[in-house]
This record gives sequence, C-alpha cells and structure tokens, in this order.
Amino acid sequence: MSTYPAVLDPASSSRMMWFDKSDRRALFGDIRQETVDLCDGRVLEVAPDVVMDFRAMPFEDDTFYHVVFDPPHLKSLGADSWTAAKYGRLLPGWEDDLRLGFAECFRVLRPGGTLIFKWNEDQIPVSQVLALTPEKPLYGHRSGRASKTHWISFIKDGTP
Repeated sequence: MSTYPAVLDPASSSRMMWFDKSDRRALFGDIRQETVDLCDGRVLEVAPDVVMDFRAMPFEDDTFYHVVFDPPHLKSLGADSWTAAKYGRLLPGWEDDLRLGFAECFRVLRPGGTLIFKWNEDQIPVSQVLALTPEKPLYGHRSGRASKTHWISFIKDGTP
C-alpha cells in the first residue's frame, strides 16, 4: 500500500496554481531546486518535495489517484529570462520529453484515476502536444486573456 499522498504534481515549479502551496494531499516534484531573484525584486522558490524528472518518475505503477501535469510549455526564451525561471523551458527534443512525461503520468496513475493536463499554446498548439499520447481526453476548458491556456481531463482505463 502506498504511503504517498493521493495527488502528484510532477512538474510543480513554484506551485503557482495551488491554493495551498503546502497541501499535504499532494506530492510536489520538479527537476529543479533553486531560488531565483526576479527582475522586479520578488523571489521565486522552486522547492519540490522530491527532486525528480517527470520522464522517469521514482514511483511504482498505480500509485496516485490524481496527477496534475503542467510541464514547461515555452521553447523560445532567453537564457536569463524570468519566464524561464518561473515556468521552465522546453529543450530540443521536447516532443520525446512530453511523450515520456505523459507515459509516466499514466503509469503512476491508478486505474480509474484522473489526470489534469495544463498547456499554454503560446508557442506550440495543444493539438501537437495531445498527439504525443495515445490516451483519449475526456473534456477540457480554455482560459486566460487570450484563451491560450487549456485544462484537459483524462481518466485512466481500468477498475479502481
């Protein structure tokens, strides 16, 4: 039996979307662990519970009831960009990275569990990203000033 919380956020960065950045129902992971002074004087802290790579997660199959996958979504950023510090950046080969990320999210998700995928299509259309997983989305919603941020829901097949 898993001793982990019910929810996994494997690319949590500074936990910007979370109401409670210390929510004990969630395990926060990220490949980075750093503190960055932003250009406006604010401090950005990336302090995951587990330093990990969403392409190869250190968890057993079928561990979490819910996964929220919000990977980096920008590939054209300056080296010292505050946006890169805040959100991370896609590297060359990003398609393989996201393909592996989706596969890992579904691997650690329990049968009947839900995955919420968040993507901003400022530089890459969501259709290109969804083509990287064989999983079929349930429904989604666009948000943001220009409606470029997509929230997409999946459910893992199988009996809980």
